[in-house]
Amino acid sequence: MIVEFLQRIFSFDDKHPLLFTQFDFWVFFIIVFAIFAVIEKNKLLMRNAFLFFVSVFFYYKTSGWFTLILVFSTIVNYFLGKWLFGAKSDGGKKGILILSLFVNLLTLCYFKYAYFFVDMVNSVCAVLNSKFDLSLGVSLGVHNIFADFGNIISGKENFSVDKIVLPVGISFYTFQSISYVMDIFRKRIEPVKNILDYGFYLTFFPQLVAGPIVRANTFLPQLYKPFFLGRRQFGVAIFWILNGFAKKIILSDYLAVNFVDRVFENPTMYTGPENLFALFAYSLQVYADFSGYTDIAIGVAMLMGFYLPQNFNSPYKAPNCGNFWKRWHISLSKWLQDYLYISMGGNREASFGTYAVIVTISLIGVILSDSIWVAVILLSITVIVSFRAYFSPDKRKNINSNFNRLNTMLLGGIWHGASWNFMIWGGLNGIGMLIFNFWKKRDIYHKTLVIMTCSIISAILLLVFDEPVYKIAFIWIGTIFVVTFVRMVYDLCGFKSQFKFLENCWAVFQTFVFITFTRLFFRSGSNLNPAEANSVAWSTAKNMVNQIGGTWDFSLIPTQLWEYRFLVALFIVGMLIHWIPEKIKRWYRLNFAMMPLPVMVIVSAVIVFVVYQFMSADLQKFIYFQF
Repeated sequence: MIVEFLQRIFSFDDKHPLLFTQFDFWVFFIIVFAIFAVIEKNKLLMRNAFLFFVSVFFYYKTSGWFTLILVFSTIVNYFLGKWLFGAKSDGGKKGILILSLFVNLLTLCYFKYAYFFVDMVNSVCAVLNSKFDLSLGVSLGVHNIFADFGNIISGKENFSVDKIVLPVGISFYTFQSISYVMDIFRKRIEPVKNILDYGFYLTFFPQLVAGPIVRANTFLPQLYKPFFLGRRQFGVAIFWILNGFAKKIILSDYLAVNFVDRVFENPTMYTGPENLFALFAYSLQVYADFSGYTDIAIGVAMLMGFYLPQNFNSPYKAPNCGNFWKRWHISLSKWLQDYLYISMGGNREASFGTYAVIVTISLIGVILSDSIWVAVILLSITVIVSFRAYFSPDKRKNINSNFNRLNTMLLGGIWHGASWNFMIWGGLNGIGMLIFNFWKKRDIYHKTLVIMTCSIISAILLLVFDEPVYKIAFIWIGTIFVVTFVRMVYDLCGFKSQFKFLENCWAVFQTFVFITFTRLFFRSGSNLNPAEANSVAWSTAKNMVNQIGGTWDFSLIPTQLWEYRFLVALFIVGMLIHWIPEKIKRWYRLNFAMMPLPVMVIVSAVIVFVVYQFMSADLQKFIYFQF
């Protein structure tokens, strides 16, 4: 009995990874915290070493043998950081930095983008064979060299060499490793004192597998501070944990299991309104899931005296796409801004990297689309914009910054997944930013003219082609035109009172709609084997668009509203809570934190009891585990 129990505790079960929502995790955390409470009173090195080994064990319980990749990353980046700091010449420092980037990105690309590159090469060969009647005979497949190496060491066929599985959290800890070495190169930080401290920074278990991405210059100083947990900090930590639980289980998992996943698995079985509601419900689901994980991570870290950065700031309050990305996955947005956007020139100039990225991504888009029209459109846009930048020095700075911004969002999309649907998703978000930058500089009369022109074009496309996608575009753009026209008439009549609140509400609503529709491509490619992600994602997205833009039977809507009344009510309540002003949220958070301990225990028990009434039979993994 005891042997079986210990075997279950110390073995890896890929069907039951260690999750925040499992009872096993909280048993694990209580044991860790009890030992931590004793160790923290002694040397900091012992505390950091203990948490490092605990974090590695936690990762083993979620990822099995992939722990070796994490250990490899820890060792390599620690010594590269020391080596870079000690280098005397600038050339030597740059060489070590390049080596670090090469090792980290090669490891990430191998596991995350192998299927993507293989699919791209096979697509190129297929296009060349069909267009030029060649017989290249190239048909690449993936081969897992790490599995091959493991089989050689063990002397048995323990691991499959025909597929590559993405290690949990590899994108997060790889980005942390890159930021650490780059910050040493930029002289923002000095390397840590020993490998145990670095290992703790890289693997700290609350945020290891799904972020937030912790920056070395903010977290490393905490490694050398003594433990402190005040009464208020304790209460706030418990609040964040309970808040995360409620988001994950009540909002995210319940919506996913009972509706969203079913619709996305087979959109054609559901009506247009059902598909549309599933799309909006997914926006709430993915927010509740990811921010719920972050809330729990922040709370658990705070109980041990460590502070993780804010990763979400009510993103669906954003009045435009740019502001949305300052509120959503903040740690990734700031990472991309500091290490990618600024490196390409930021809002100052376009670098060689700017054009290298845009040309490479355009070529990938052309290859994957297998369409000459895509090539013509991308090439035309690039040439027109480049000439505009060259012959208009006064506009060059703005054009360059827009290029860099679009590149950043495209690469951010690819970071999320190795398939073209994530590239489309990232590109749409980048285009949304560019449109807003254009839009905000125009007065109401120019805005009305532009949106009227777009409405006419969408109407013509609908009349000529009669496709569901053009119907959706016409309805959406036409609605924006009506509101913009009313705003113009209001201005022409000389009314002075400004309805800033209504204008902001309209902007928030339009941004939420836009972000939700971009998620069609994001969700369609999620939870899929990389080998089939491209074809399945496109089919799912196309079917959902056809259903949403198809003919609606409005007589069914009252029946559907009643049938899904609880889900609709849950969605509305979730969105209303999200839109509560921040000062009110801060008020009830601090009031919970300062409750008398007996009252807090009772309230927490009631919340946990209510939350677990919504729990499904099979615990749902956090969505961002796959990234």
